Amino acid sequence: MQAQPTYLSDLTPDKLADYLQSIGQPKFRAKQIFKWLHQKLVTDFAAMTDQPKALLQTLQDTTAIAAPVIRRRQQSKDGTVKYLLELSDGNCIETVLMRYKYGNTVCVSTQVGCAMGCRFCASTQAGRVRDLTPGEIASEIYTAQKDTGERVSHIVLMGIGEPLHNFDNVMDFLTIISCSEGLNIGMRNISLSTCGLVPQIDRLAQKHLQLTLSVSLHAPNNAMRSGMMPVNDAFPLEQLIPACRRYQKETGRRISFEYSMVKGVNDSPATAKELAELIRGMGAHVNLIPINPVDGSPYSATDEANVRRFQKLLEDYGVNATVRRRLGTDISAACGQLRREDAKERKPGP
Repeated sequence: MQAQPTYLSDLTPDKLADYLQSIGQPKFRAKQIFKWLHQKLVTDFAAMTDQPKALLQTLQDTTAIAAPVIRRRQQSKDGTVKYLLELSDGNCIETVLMRYKYGNTVCVSTQVGCAMGCRFCASTQAGRVRDLTPGEIASEIYTAQKDTGERVSHIVLMGIGEPLHNFDNVMDFLTIISCSEGLNIGMRNISLSTCGLVPQIDRLAQKHLQLTLSVSLHAPNNAMRSGMMPVNDAFPLEQLIPACRRYQKETGRRISFEYSMVKGVNDSPATAKELAELIRGMGAHVNLIPINPVDGSPYSATDEANVRRFQKLLEDYGVNATVRRRLGTDISAACGQLRREDAKERKPGP
């Protein structure tokens, strides 16, 4: 695999200004170059026509622009587009563009692989390889936008990887993507999903960002949750739920709990009651997710009728609950599946 380059597109406006000044350039060039990278979405330094040729040559020689290659592209009959993107070092990640009435949402990956080990998720089965840089995360959105010719208005950080396990890079990505000189996607149009890294939830709260925090809960007690999510052994519900309450108090933002419905595991009426009691008084939203089938996973999806019954029970207990719309079920929809399929095909034979 190739060595990972130093990406100019990783730099926030302030860091870009500092870098340019460090190589003897005036500070005002930072805003110009940032626009080329994050608004005009160029991937070739030569396209920056208002910059001195000597500077462009220096940048060409010492840095790069994150620009993944579309290795595979699948489009669902519902309009969802799933990409397998190859990075400069040969690693692959997945990105999904979803079309809604209110606009296009892109689901981005934040790591190559994942270390969290959730047993119903394809993303984690090969472990974590490395973190994505801020520019690489942003380039997922730019690639989808250029490929479709359609503006992206919303972002969910729910692809491959645990965003809060790559905390600093993700924070810089959020600065870049919400900047007025870039795509200018507002924080209220961004959702960040975490499996429940308690110290990082507290760090995020101190940022006072107006994004939506989605916590992957998936079970209302420790025994059930640890069986599905090993991270619960490190941060059990006695730590996670108070951290969520602290986050809401600090930021004034309502938390969304993700709850993947697994047949015969967490979909009983008794479990619905237990879940309602666990999050009572938070005013939180529960997003019920009919899971997609994953090869090698012992879990299967509960039927739609039972999902609706579970939703009704939660609402009867005073919990706001919705069922996530299933998109892309005909195109290896489960996150990480396309990457796994590609890895199997690329693996050399005996």
